[in-house]
Amino acid sequence: MEYDELIRKMKDAGVRFAEGLSEAEFEVVEQIYDIKFPPDLKQFFSIALPISDKFNNWRDTTEHNVQLIQGRFKWCLEGMLFDVKHNNFWIKEWGSKPDDFESAKNICTEHYLRAPKLIPIYSHRYIPQTPLEAGNPILSVYQTDIIYYGENLNSYLLVEFNLKRYDEIIFESIKRIPFWSDIIEMWEVE
Repeated sequence: MEYDELIRKMKDAGVRFAEGLSEAEFEVVEQIYDIKFPPDLKQFFSIALPISDKFNNWRDTTEHNVQLIQGRFKWCLEGMLFDVKHNNFWIKEWGSKPDDFESAKNICTEHYLRAPKLIPIYSHRYIPQTPLEAGNPILSVYQTDIIYYGENLNSYLLVEFNLKRYDEIIFESIKRIPFWSDIIEMWEVE
């Protein structure tokens, strides 16, 4: 499905859009948040920028809005640390979990910072920045309750706005993302 058709369907589902971002605006946004948009997300946002509730208005560079978006970036680590502290979350490849939270927090944060950065799209849905190519899966992240929510951007938007059923996602085609896929697979084993 072309993005123009998808945008039309999203508008029909109630999503509001603004004019797409220009190349100069992308440069500003990527500098502010120290990110690079994957090419499919960049293409989508260059055609039209969704600005309804729960989307980020990337064009708005006021201090308040920048802080809101930065909070969405911090959400993933904060949720993970909450589960390390309160829900006994730990990845065995990190070694033995320290008894004191501060040490556990440092280890978790170190691994998190080496993981592919997640870019917020809508509510608690994120796309990995790397690999910096089209077709990265969309992740639903709520603390360490992390699941795939689309095999790619197009599929995700169809699922999110009830244009495709979640059970129609082709999970076996999803690109594996280091660290994030490990957490998803960890829960699948338990």
